[in-house]
Amino acid sequence: MAKGGMSVRSGARPEGACPQPGWVRRWVDAWRGGADAACPRWLAAGCPTLLECLDEHQADGGSEPSLAEAPVWKRALDLACILVLLPGLLPLMALIAAVIKVVSHGPVFFRQERVGLGGKLFRCYKFRTMRHNADTGVHQDHLRTLMHSDRPMTKIDAAGDPRLIPFGAWLRASGLDELPQLINVVRGQMSLVGPRPCTPYEFENYLPWQKERFNTLPGLTGLWQVTGKNKTTFRQMIALDIFYARHKSPFVDAVIMAKTFRTLLEQVREAKARRRPAVEVPPPHALPALHHPADHS
Repeated sequence: MAKGGMSVRSGARPEGACPQPGWVRRWVDAWRGGADAACPRWLAAGCPTLLECLDEHQADGGSEPSLAEAPVWKRALDLACILVLLPGLLPLMALIAAVIKVVSHGPVFFRQERVGLGGKLFRCYKFRTMRHNADTGVHQDHLRTLMHSDRPMTKIDAAGDPRLIPFGAWLRASGLDELPQLINVVRGQMSLVGPRPCTPYEFENYLPWQKERFNTLPGLTGLWQVTGKNKTTFRQMIALDIFYARHKSPFVDAVIMAKTFRTLLEQVREAKARRRPAVEVPPPHALPALHHPADHS
């Protein structure tokens, strides 16, 4: 329900009555009741609340990203979570770094310019999962296609990528390749929860209204990441990012972080299923006939 008891789906919508934070609470209640009842499934079919609201925003010309600082509560929540998790994460990160050095030539970390809060550039860190000096032009072509189509945002390596190092696909599917971004979180360039940090090339191709997603810090996980991710289109990703930028709160961040673990497990299972070779079952007429010993007596 919107302000004043008016339904968001009704024909007459008051000014600024885009989807309210109550939608997130309804989503959480549905999520607790089981995955099959997950409210975000409406986005796959096109939601008349969020997407229509963004259409209106687009028609008005949209808004450029603001240079507002991140909320104090967000900074405090990020640092508190890192302090709690760091004793367990440091040995894991050291193990991953050692594996990368053993199986592949080149640096442990992959560094790349990304766009953050208010459109500011920063250097983002990840564990390197591709061969050293791998061609990145393929990724730009793939991204350009996704931005101008209604295709799901599947990754290039979904069907296998020869540029990946050993264990690279598993690191990407599990999200462990993004653990070095905790450095960016400590520096205040990212948050644990927020939109996916995009590249300058992607930013240059955004429409003005789409840049509202930069009114909040980018994150390691986010509403889009736990709501379909590679099953959603680019426009749906923008819709989820803008929704989060407008309605972020400590409660929403906590729920998204909690749901991230289940999402990562699902991604690992899907990655294993893609790599598992298909077992061909011969047609019935091709199977050898089975004879009982009594048939030969």
